[in-house]
Amino acid sequence: MEYILTILIFFPAFAALIGFLVKNDSIRAYAIVVTSLQFVLSLFLWMNFDTNEAQMQFTHIIPLISSYGINYHVGVDGISLFLVIMTTFMTMISVIGLSEKKDLKNLIITLLFLEMTMVGVFLALDAIVFYLFWEFSLIPMLYIVGAWGGTLRIYASIKFFLYTFLGSLIMLVGMLYLGYVYYITTGMYSFSLEDWNMLILPFDMQLWLFIAFFCGFAIKVPMFPFHTWLPYAHGQAPTIGSVILAAILLKMGTYGFVRFSLPLFPDASVYFTMPMAILALIAIIYTAMVAYAQEDMKQVIAYSSVSHMGIIILGIFALNTEGIGGAIFLMISHGIVSGALFMLVGVVYDRRQTKLIKEYGGIAKVMPKFATIFAIMLMASIGLPLSIGFVGEFLSLIGFFKVSATLTFVAGLTIIFGAVYMLTMYKKVFFGPLKSEKNKDLKDLNKRELTALIPLVALVVILGVYPKPILAPVEKSVNHLVEIMKIKGDDNTRVEILNRNSIEGSR
Repeated sequence: MEYILTILIFFPAFAALIGFLVKNDSIRAYAIVVTSLQFVLSLFLWMNFDTNEAQMQFTHIIPLISSYGINYHVGVDGISLFLVIMTTFMTMISVIGLSEKKDLKNLIITLLFLEMTMVGVFLALDAIVFYLFWEFSLIPMLYIVGAWGGTLRIYASIKFFLYTFLGSLIMLVGMLYLGYVYYITTGMYSFSLEDWNMLILPFDMQLWLFIAFFCGFAIKVPMFPFHTWLPYAHGQAPTIGSVILAAILLKMGTYGFVRFSLPLFPDASVYFTMPMAILALIAIIYTAMVAYAQEDMKQVIAYSSVSHMGIIILGIFALNTEGIGGAIFLMISHGIVSGALFMLVGVVYDRRQTKLIKEYGGIAKVMPKFATIFAIMLMASIGLPLSIGFVGEFLSLIGFFKVSATLTFVAGLTIIFGAVYMLTMYKKVFFGPLKSEKNKDLKDLNKRELTALIPLVALVVILGVYPKPILAPVEKSVNHLVEIMKIKGDDNTRVEILNRNSIEGSR
């Protein structure tokens, strides 16, 4: 088990290299086998994971540049475990449902390299290694959008790259400075998160470093006002690009806040709670209104993703077990639901070559299976009770209620906003008279599409009714994270975090 995390990270890249030797007519089957094996390996990791242990497990260290304390250091805890499983699962599902025919071999090889970088981000415990995986993830996605996207694909891919790359450079400066601070403090260099968590930084330094890391994470989430690259990227990306982007890549930003910002800068995290909450609320409300005005189905779902990311940010900066645990669960649920919605839009786009809402209408009559699954995913997206979307939203808002009941009430209104724009879109697309003769010939979901979508439906229902298998391990690691923040924080921070994690704090 010592090397299981390394195998999880690099197996897709090794398979991608072998993929160059695979014949074109066999590449789809090859990709399904590889991604399925990767998913099974992640399940094997879960089976051997000690759910009663809060700290890192299966850690593995290989020195890279010893003189500067840079090591290949990986590990997994309850926070990152299910993000890794979601990554392998959604990659497998996206390959099964893949409908792209243009240059399929290169697309699959690119996707496998992308999977390596995404898993690496969630498992890296060395800041430099984390940054390398973080940056390398841009290259495959840039290629996927630029080579297989729509008419504005070049503009969308360049905007996506520049936004995230510039933010990441500022974050890198913060990482290098923090490594230098560790050297000044201890007399040796280290970029290990476990070593950095031992540092107690002055308040002023925490503020500036928090801002530096914020630039990298906020753009990736994306938070308002850095969100403008996302609708272009989603609108121009091929279906599989949108699925991976919404399901996994956005979660790298919110994961960064949990893994870096909270434990390293606890005083700054408390200080910036309200500014972060205000930005999140703006994103929640503003993008919900923009989503209602969209005429493209993909754009509606893209803007809804920004709105849901706002709720995740609220949960994270509640700085209590309910909020952070709910945010992590919402990362997973949003990954499943948004990935499914983008896949469903891709289904009708393949048949009609249009994503415009006005081109559809009444298609529930000719595509009943498609309409049913779309309805289930839509209800999960708006947070219907007993669906996977409700659990994370409810816990995130309950957590932030201990910070501000008023802001929580405002955020809760987004459930209504979400229901309005999503149900409006559903009504226009699926009900009423058939607006085009072409819609009469639409074929319902085929076996390949059902194979990809039915597991997602099952997860939406099962985890909505019984979320404990995920929440229990997550809670252990979140409690450990909160304890680190209390230990490292100053007296005011300790009191604030203690209040947010107590019953009295909600009164």
